[in-house]
Amino acid sequence: MKFNLRNLIEKKPWMGWVLFLGTTAIVFVLGILASSIFQRRTEATLLNVPLYELNEFEPRNEMWGKAYPREYETYQRMADTSYTSKYNGSAFRDALGEDPRLVILFAGYSFSREYNQPRGHIYAINDIHNILRTGAPDEDTPDMQTASCWTCKSPDVPRVINDIGAEKFFKTPWSGMLSEIVNPIGCANCHNAEDMTLKVKQVPLIEAFERQGKDIMLSTLNERRSLACAQCHVEYYFKGEGKYVTFPWDNGMSLEAVEEYYDTYEFSDWIHQLSKTPIIKAQHPDYELFTTGVHYARGVSCADCHMPYVREGSQKVTDHQVQSPLNNIENSCMVCHRESKEELIANVYDRQDKVYQQKILLEDLLVTAHIETAYAIELGATNEQLIPIHKYLRAAQWRWDYVAASHGGSFHSPVECLRIVSSGIEKTSHARIEIARLLANLDYNKAVEMPDLSTKAKAQEYIGLDMIKLQSDKDEWLEKKLPNWLAIAKERESKMPEPKRIK
Repeated sequence: MKFNLRNLIEKKPWMGWVLFLGTTAIVFVLGILASSIFQRRTEATLLNVPLYELNEFEPRNEMWGKAYPREYETYQRMADTSYTSKYNGSAFRDALGEDPRLVILFAGYSFSREYNQPRGHIYAINDIHNILRTGAPDEDTPDMQTASCWTCKSPDVPRVINDIGAEKFFKTPWSGMLSEIVNPIGCANCHNAEDMTLKVKQVPLIEAFERQGKDIMLSTLNERRSLACAQCHVEYYFKGEGKYVTFPWDNGMSLEAVEEYYDTYEFSDWIHQLSKTPIIKAQHPDYELFTTGVHYARGVSCADCHMPYVREGSQKVTDHQVQSPLNNIENSCMVCHRESKEELIANVYDRQDKVYQQKILLEDLLVTAHIETAYAIELGATNEQLIPIHKYLRAAQWRWDYVAASHGGSFHSPVECLRIVSSGIEKTSHARIEIARLLANLDYNKAVEMPDLSTKAKAQEYIGLDMIKLQSDKDEWLEKKLPNWLAIAKERESKMPEPKRIK
């Protein structure tokens, strides 16, 4: 029997209304779907297309914000310093106050004056102005640092290096760049202006790869999502009289390879005030430690965790609020891991706790060894007698600082960190055996009395720092000297051309 829709509707009129309304609903839904697809395709063509034309070396982050407002909006969130994890975070933390042992370990070096945990890229300029390590230079007080210290602090640096060259920039006194370096770490440090693609143009990094026979320009996109960070989050030193920023990777990136490099050049950052040991100051070998961890082995990049993707319409956009993954665990860790948030955080802290416990043990041993060596010197120990002690103490403190100075190394590579710290404990133990023998030869067979180092103030007083004067000098400099340099910078930037709107 042939089906006849007209006869069915004549017999049951309500069926016509059902078909009409159903067809209307389907057409409506298909229309919305088509509109959504068209809208998202339109968004895809506009995303990462700048709204303004930027100069290649445009250092002002707010100008980049005009061109790329979505990314800039997330970048500005770094101003929030409310997050504190168990071992780091973005809040201000006084490392010397939390751990006064550091004052003794850095005795004779500027880090014994002030050493704070980093608050984030957006505070890079403000924090380097305020830190006591940069001192209060003026016409009567020489600089404590060279312009090399600015290298990783600002997008103004590549602009100035392009103008005057790296060699001249690095050997300039730190205060000589106060009116030039004013914009905090931002867009131009990592991106090409015309399309936001990643650029890796930090001179010391490129030169380090060239010395190894590698062309950094051949790196993949995923490699660049870590190399952009490796431009700064690495071990480096200021080479020669010109204080040329150099990555010591010629023999490899392992702790031992870098140590061999420094030993070959007989390089040291300073002579320890108490033990007279030539010390290497580790900077922040984050990339080097990261490459020894499981995430690197699985192809995870720095940006995957610290700058995870977020959904913006039809596209994934990188979140430019660079921060601890623990403050954004749903978009970082839980993209791959299936454990609960609470379990993941507990796993991270468990690994970090184990590294921290051994690190503190090494600190206690090193502090004691430096003070014991100082006492041996007071009793008349000769330079020749101190040679084996200095060898062990230099190696041990290098191992401690390599882990202590890294940002998140105890998470990035806990096994490697424990290996390094364990080696430091062994070398410090050898040093103390040598010290005990030396003290015995100097007719001293008792334990060396340890001072009260329970607070930062007591430790600083013990090594002879006049913190009241240092802070007073700094406060006066911040109030009377720095504003003059910043006024010059403001006047200079007022003459910079504004980016043009792209039609």
